[in-house]
Amino acid sequence: WVKFTSLLPVVDSLSFHSLQAARMAEELRQEQDHSMHLEKIKKNHEVTIKDLQVKMEEAEQLALKGGKRTIMKLEARIKELDNELDSEQKRHVETVKVLQRNERRLKELVFQTEEDHKNNQHMQELVEKLQNKLKTYKRQIDEAVRTVIFRHTGSP
Repeated sequence: WVKFTSLLPVVDSLSFHSLQAARMAEELRQEQDHSMHLEKIKKNHEVTIKDLQVKMEEAEQLALKGGKRTIMKLEARIKELDNELDSEQKRHVETVKVLQRNERRLKELVFQTEEDHKNNQHMQELVEKLQNKLKTYKRQIDEAVRTVIFRHTGSP
């Protein structure tokens, strides 16, 4: 029998890369979920800002009648929401960078896994060829032994 110990590192590497690829795919999914969540927050903030701008315009009308305090509160709220939006946008940019980095890493792992799979198949083919050669050599040896015995004894 041919020992398959030389294939163990390839199989271990393949298993390791498969696990890494699965982990990276999960991280990628989580980052995508997070990104979608941030997009929802952004849209909500944009709607809120638009609503506040409408309210501010209404407040300006009231300010003509003495509602300056309301305007100041709404302007402060708009500024606060603008700051939150800026902060969320910065976090979104960072999330996109992480997502892109994880996508690149996932592609690398998929490529490595495919290469390991090809190498594993090649090793299997080599093992099969060697086993076939071994069978041929064994058959040839058996035939040679029978020929020698036949020549020596005159019977098969």
